[in-house]
Amino acid sequence: MHPLERLVNLVALLLEAKMPLTFEQIREKLGEGYEHRDPNSAKRMFERDKDVLRDIGVPIEVVSTDAWEVEFGYRIDKDRYYLPEIAFTPEEISALFVAARSGGDASAEDAVRKLLSGAEAGILAGLGGAGLGSATEPSLSEAAEAVAAQRRVRFGYRTSRGESSERTVDAFGLAIRGGHWYLVGHDLDRGEIRSFRLSRIAGALEALGEGMAPPQGFRAADHVQAGPWGPGEPQTSATVAFAPEVAWWAANGVAGAEAGAARVDGWVEVRVPWQPGESLAAWVLSFGPDAEAVDPPELRAEVLARLEALGAR
Repeated sequence: MHPLERLVNLVALLLEAKMPLTFEQIREKLGEGYEHRDPNSAKRMFERDKDVLRDIGVPIEVVSTDAWEVEFGYRIDKDRYYLPEIAFTPEEISALFVAARSGGDASAEDAVRKLLSGAEAGILAGLGGAGLGSATEPSLSEAAEAVAAQRRVRFGYRTSRGESSERTVDAFGLAIRGGHWYLVGHDLDRGEIRSFRLSRIAGALEALGEGMAPPQGFRAADHVQAGPWGPGEPQTSATVAFAPEVAWWAANGVAGAEAGAARVDGWVEVRVPWQPGESLAAWVLSFGPDAEAVDPPELRAEVLARLEALGAR
């Protein structure tokens, strides 16, 4: 057994053990890890491994296994071994996010991505485990700064139906869906919380001063109710069949999707939230020959029309 493998197995064994283990118990459970016929040689190997692990910070403890302190066992104190839960204030996570996005350093973005699981508030509240998304969103830094400062902003916006208007919004948070960033905030003209895809914002965000604070327990992700094809309240659902190679990914990558049993040909039909429009057709086509629009008929017609248009070119 490779020394590194033996060290990893030893740590895993001591972490999972409910009671301290004697060396003989460790030797028995690890099998070939300490396979020397000579018990003294095996014990010396174990002592070297124990010292190596302690040197790198693994808290291996030696404790008595009986009331008379005749036999001793080994354990790892989980409270000392595992790192404490990471938590950030809204100001701290906001500052980290803006710095990572502004520096253009991929390693900095990777570091922030790893820290997001500890963010309870701030501009990324509600983002969860999603990645930082595309760096090409021109309004991302402005939106992040507006949310961090709780500003009121004004901007031109184009909807998925091509309608353009000016919006005035109290910036509450950012969320990501399908690789696209959304600014979520209180739309003053409509009197409710709305989400705005950053790629549809025209021009710069105009700061208008201090805005309204987000409500208690606010999560930006809760207000971007969509699949990877765009935002909006799903009005119905659609059925899309996927090849076995991509079915699991497709079903688990969409909030609210429900996968059915595999068909005779092995393909899996998945029910996904849907809003009439061609954006879902584009998502289906992104899977190439591994996806098929089953229903409703208008979705199949959209997919077919786009395929025919591509063929005509």
